Parts: sequence; structure tokens; C-alpha cells
Amino acid sequence: MHAATHYKAPENLLANKTILITGAGDGIGAEAAKTYAAHGATVILTGKTIPKLEKIYDEIVAAGYPEPAIYPIDFTGASVDDYATMAETLDKNFTQLDGLLHNAAQLGLMTPIASYTPKDWVTTLHTNLTAPFLLTQAMIPLLMKADNASIVFTTDTVGQNPNAYWGAYGVSKAGIDNLMVTLAEELENTTQIRVNSIDPGAVRTNLRRNAFPGEVPTEVPLAESVMPCYLYLMGNDSLQTHKQIIAAQG
Repeated sequence: MHAATHYKAPENLLANKTILITGAGDGIGAEAAKTYAAHGATVILTGKTIPKLEKIYDEIVAAGYPEPAIYPIDFTGASVDDYATMAETLDKNFTQLDGLLHNAAQLGLMTPIASYTPKDWVTTLHTNLTAPFLLTQAMIPLLMKADNASIVFTTDTVGQNPNAYWGAYGVSKAGIDNLMVTLAEELENTTQIRVNSIDPGAVRTNLRRNAFPGEVPTEVPLAESVMPCYLYLMGNDSLQTHKQIIAAQG
């Protein structure tokens, strides 16, 4: 069990840090956004559903935390130019990024490979793997402006231990694991950017509900239960943690 699973974060852990969170409208992304803000961060909320992002924005402001920002983007359809425009906008408004949390993902079809349509396969891989690559590539110059910065990907045990019927989702998570390690090795000796992944485990989210419809939701931990790990990897106590896949539930 990694020490991050029981990490006790100081109240000002993320003071003066700016952190971009994908899939911030609900589930783990929303909880991470509120948790990071509670510890002093200015969070940039990204996702495709504006009302969901506005709800999280309002909750953060009402709590008296640093005012967040909203940047709507649909990772399924965003172009390379969209990511470049996003980077330019954030550079003008924030000058640097201290953290990037890749949380957005889609489950796709739970079906045999033989039954997959090419469109469903490509869409899931694009959203879960190609979009994080494009976003990371666009944000690296902003991350390099920080004294130290953290990139955190979200993985899943099905990426390391493939199972039948998980299809493109499982393949995309295996790709995320590879992307994380590749990027970590490329950046470790030339920048102050550390790169790691979190496997949140079973958490009460919409994606989990769709993957396991027969599961009793109240028996699945809430997203807040895994936040110690998310705080650890974004704060300065993890400066020496690099190229790791950390299980948030041990």
C-alpha cells in the first residue's frame, strides 16, 4: 500500500497552484476539483457539459475557495487547433500550469471484439487515449513554466489485467499506462514535470454504474474516499514520485 492512500494534506497544500482537471463536471473529476480548491488551488474545469461545470463552479465559489475557471471542450470531437487555442487562452489568463489531471473517459461498449463497430472502437480510443495525448502535448509548455508541475493520468486495473468484453476501454487504459511511462522517461531529466497515474479502484461514478449495472451503489465507496491520493500527487510532498501507478485504495 502506497503512503499516498492515507495522505494527510495540509490545508494550504495547493495554495497559488493552478490545476487543469478534465471531466470535472461529475464523479471523481468534480470531487477532485472541489478538493483541490479547498486546499488553495485555482482549478480550471473542463468537460463537454456546461451546466455540470457551472454547478461545480458555483459550489466552489459558495464555499469561499479561490474562484475557478471553466473551459468547455468535447474531447471526442476536439481538433488539434482546438487544443492550441486552449493553450493560448490559458497562457494569457494564467501564464503557467502547476498540474494537469486527466480524468475524463468514456466506457464505450461492453461487448465482444467481434461485435465492435469501427466507429465505436475509434471513438472510445480517441476520447480515452488520443485526447489525453493531444491535451498533454498542448499543455507541456505551460507546465514547464511552473517551478514544479504534476501530470496525473487515470488508469484502471483492466489496463494491466485485460478481461473479456472490456474492449476499447481496456485497450485505452493499457495505452494510458504506456503513455504515462513513456512521457515520464522523456521528461524526468530535462524538466521539473513529474508524471504518474492513479488507479482509483471501485468508486461510485456513472461510468462504474454503467460497467456494473447489477452492483448496489451504496456498497461502492464515494469519490471523496480516494482524494488523499489525488492530493498527494498534486502537492509538493510528491516531488520525488515519478513514473508510478498508484492504487488509490491500496
